[in-house]
Amino acid sequence: MTEPRQQHEHHRAAARAEAYRRGDAGFAAWAAGFGVIRHGDATQVRVFEMAVELEQRGAVAGRAEVYALLRGLDRLCAMGLWLVAHMTYARRVFRDGRHLAAEDFKPDPQGHTGGSLNMVPAYAGYLAINALTACTRGWVMGQGHCVAAIDALNLLVGNLSPAHAARYGLDDAGLSRFVQDFYAYTVTADGRPASPLGSHVNVHTAGGISEGGYLGFTELQYVHMPLPGERLVAFLSDGAFEEQRGSDWAPRWWRAEDCGMVAPIMIANGRRIEQRSTLEQQGGPDWLQRHLRLNGFDPLLIDGTDPAAFAWAVWEMEERLAACARAVQAGQANYPVPLHYTVAEAPKGYGFPGAGTNRAHNLPLERNPAADDAARHAFNDAVRRLYVPQDELADAIARLNNHAAQGRPRERDHALTRRQVPAVRLPAPQWQAVGALASPMAAVDCLFCDLVGLNPGHRVRVGNPDELASNRMTATLAQCRHRVFVPESGLHEAVDGQIITALNEEAVAGAALGNKGGLNLIVSYEAFALKMLGTLRQELLFARHQKEAGQGAQWLAVPVLLSSHTWENGKNEQSHQDPGLAEALLGEMSDVAVVRFPVDANSARACMADAYRRRGEVHALVVPKSELPVVLDGDAAERLVAEGALCVAGAGRAPVQLLAVGAFQLQECLKAWRRLTARGLDACVYALLEPGRLRAPRDALEAAGLSPVRAALAGQGDVLRVLLSHTRPEPMLGVLRPLDTGGRTRALGYRNRGGTLDLAGMLFANGCSWLHVLEAVAELGATAPAEWLDPPELAALAGKGDVLGLIRRGPE
Repeated sequence: MTEPRQQHEHHRAAARAEAYRRGDAGFAAWAAGFGVIRHGDATQVRVFEMAVELEQRGAVAGRAEVYALLRGLDRLCAMGLWLVAHMTYARRVFRDGRHLAAEDFKPDPQGHTGGSLNMVPAYAGYLAINALTACTRGWVMGQGHCVAAIDALNLLVGNLSPAHAARYGLDDAGLSRFVQDFYAYTVTADGRPASPLGSHVNVHTAGGISEGGYLGFTELQYVHMPLPGERLVAFLSDGAFEEQRGSDWAPRWWRAEDCGMVAPIMIANGRRIEQRSTLEQQGGPDWLQRHLRLNGFDPLLIDGTDPAAFAWAVWEMEERLAACARAVQAGQANYPVPLHYTVAEAPKGYGFPGAGTNRAHNLPLERNPAADDAARHAFNDAVRRLYVPQDELADAIARLNNHAAQGRPRERDHALTRRQVPAVRLPAPQWQAVGALASPMAAVDCLFCDLVGLNPGHRVRVGNPDELASNRMTATLAQCRHRVFVPESGLHEAVDGQIITALNEEAVAGAALGNKGGLNLIVSYEAFALKMLGTLRQELLFARHQKEAGQGAQWLAVPVLLSSHTWENGKNEQSHQDPGLAEALLGEMSDVAVVRFPVDANSARACMADAYRRRGEVHALVVPKSELPVVLDGDAAERLVAEGALCVAGAGRAPVQLLAVGAFQLQECLKAWRRLTARGLDACVYALLEPGRLRAPRDALEAAGLSPVRAALAGQGDVLRVLLSHTRPEPMLGVLRPLDTGGRTRALGYRNRGGTLDLAGMLFANGCSWLHVLEAVAELGATAPAEWLDPPELAALAGKGDVLGLIRRGPE
């Protein structure tokens, strides 16, 4: 908007606001504001028009009801700011608003104070629009470190989780306990935080569904979160805007037919921890609005210090998006429709000293009030201006807490917190014959297509960084199709496609992880899936904490297929050869981070079917796309999944044991086993499908899922073992420490050798072929390698002769 036009709009808004104030006493009383809460002319005009519309629709008895509620909202917002400031600095709270003395302050104050202060009017406005429209929307907050605003307002209005309700109240003792628990650093006997208050959103935050610790991931998920008929308000930050690519693609994915209403709101306070945000440096909200329009958004700019502006923004975004949906359904418009997006501009830490400075991020006062008179005076003076007498606050809260009268749930119980996804119907097994050549990825592809067809009531999201066809998911591609605006002739594309495709692993993973009400799948090259680690870990942590709190997540487990993997991607240099994601996820808690290495087509199919029976988990499945011999029949494949490990050749207590983690690794171990048994050695081969179930458990939940095979293997200390792993050997040997027989165990695996090599070349370069397994057996048994290897094979180990041919052919 040009400057003369801006000035014209400002003058026009001022004139209209003045007319409304003169004509409506209730409006004028609200427009006067309260303390630091001020209502600009533009907000006044918007609120008046919203009130008129609500009155005409019969949503409220009259406009006066709207203004009275909003007057209460101002007081709730001021008191929210008051309490957030106390959470950072105070260890005692007095509901009568008295000045605090030095001993009433924390000796070591902590908090993300500035961002939390900015979130107070945002969340308060969310509460208000719910009350005005008799609709409890969901909410999610990308900047989880601003949770103090949520917890403070929830306490004030009584919207509490059981853990908070048991400890906190609005008397002096309850409020003091509340601020003391904030950054208390206390720990229980079993090593968990003793305080239900966290530095970020946690499972005790009423209505919380995501920690919001990794900035930028909520921006990738929110458009995929609500189901049709649901509404979601997504609070975002300008810092996260620069953190993660993909948030500006949200308009590409929204469809009225399978998406709920979304109202994204960015808190644009212009600052990171140490300096201005990149967005601010590039031109601030004006630049951002231009950027948003270029990417298919319809930006709205509001005063981020005014809670009424947030209430109006949610209303307005939903009204516009609903109108767009009606136009599409009437054939008057096509996708994409503009996705409406609010930019809430405010100084960081507004309402308290230090606003707009770098200090505002953490501790906005220049010194600690516990030890400095000037800082103590500044604190007391600031909170005095925010204080609301108890009777006024009680009246405000009563107006907002109209849930019973409206027959709607409390915000702690919004729809996204209570996901009860119906169980899926699984297709009948289609097992491959033992000995047949079959692609494990093709088997998975077949199962997933059947699963989608059997479950039309489950919204499907397939996260695809442009790799489905190359990973043999061709039937899924044909059935589910890429989601686009204008399908290209001859390609598997559709406006209502269920596959979210972009060359960005985090963005497409966000589609599946956000769709917790539906059926999901993520498919990626193994090496590049490592980029998803942060977003996967955030989901795993929250799900594990829910489980620990006895509130296990009820979304269907999400399989992450890692294919074109380290050992079969030799045509693409070493950047494409990385087992790092499986290694990293094995470090997470194994009851929620399930890492499996199927050994053939039947076990891959069994792993997928098992994943969709389970809840609140991420299943990383390392699945080859190459055709491999089928080793297990259907019963054995299901037993392998049930037990996590299985003896597939020889007697399970043989004195020499080959442990295979991975499909190609099993093939090499079987080749070595055939040579050993042919020469009279008693040996066996175990397929270790799920190493995490064989580890030393780190708590009771992990112990409950241990494999029954673990005890038998761990009790055989006198055997010789060679571990051949898909991953690097060191992390896998650490996970399998109970199976390590010390000097009688050797571990082989990926040792960071690669390049443009085929499978045989990769196996040789990393010392992981059947020849190397036999060499390791010889070393462990203190025998000469010649006992197990023929002269040409010994030469091959030294890199002489037809090395790759020997590896491919296997032993005679």
